[in-house]
Amino acid sequence: MSKTILLSGASKGFGKAWTEAFLEKGYQVAATARNIDTLNDLKAKYGDAILPLKLDVNNREESIAIVEKVKQHFGKIDVLINNAGYALNGAVEEASEKEARAQFETNFFGTLWLTQAVLPIMRSQKSGHIIQVSSILGIATLPNLGLYNASKFAVEGLTETLAQEVKQFGINVTLVEPNGYFTDIWGNGFNSEIIDDYEGMRKAIAEGHDPDTFGKTEFTVPAILKLVDAENPPLRLFLGKVALPLAKHVYAQKLATWEEWADVSVAAHG
Repeated sequence: MSKTILLSGASKGFGKAWTEAFLEKGYQVAATARNIDTLNDLKAKYGDAILPLKLDVNNREESIAIVEKVKQHFGKIDVLINNAGYALNGAVEEASEKEARAQFETNFFGTLWLTQAVLPIMRSQKSGHIIQVSSILGIATLPNLGLYNASKFAVEGLTETLAQEVKQFGINVTLVEPNGYFTDIWGNGFNSEIIDDYEGMRKAIAEGHDPDTFGKTEFTVPAILKLVDAENPPLRLFLGKVALPLAKHVYAQKLATWEEWADVSVAAHG
């Protein structure tokens, strides 16, 4: 059965690769981007199967209008993939108020607005699948990406809660958590003003960089197709070979600390 998929951030990276994969499989895709000219090649190849739509996910009213437009055009929305986002580079101290708010506006609130807009449709259908593109950095952190880490942690908390709330309506929810991939999210030009004292940290990060820890975008396609087609999709799905070992390491450290301080914790209960 053909699916109708609404996907944000479709102009490049994961979004562009996944959009083309869905179209190749015969699905209908409403693909949103700030610049829909980047989708001209797919429009020329797949015609009416793709509906390119200009969208700034930071705009709640625009997000609501886009969802309604997709519903009217295709008659349904089976899958929402919240993929739009970017990474602000810089130490926590370096981030300005404007930069911090902008990071959350796109990565967290942009995800929230589209999610809220699509839920009435999926509740009415008594079916649907909401896929939030989070990150391994939504459960573990790296220095110099504090605001990005925080925005993805927020998406994780929102989505875990959402999954519990909407299961009763036949709606599935999944967090996709990629490790690093060769996309332009990292070298995107979004950099905070530099404080010299953090230059040593950045130098150490650069020197420790291992290209083998970064995956190749095109290899995520089979995983996303399997996820979208799954009858009982998981709440969480890692992409890449680095994510699971890192998660195990981080959670082992957390558990060890909690256990070490367990007596103090229990005593604080009263």
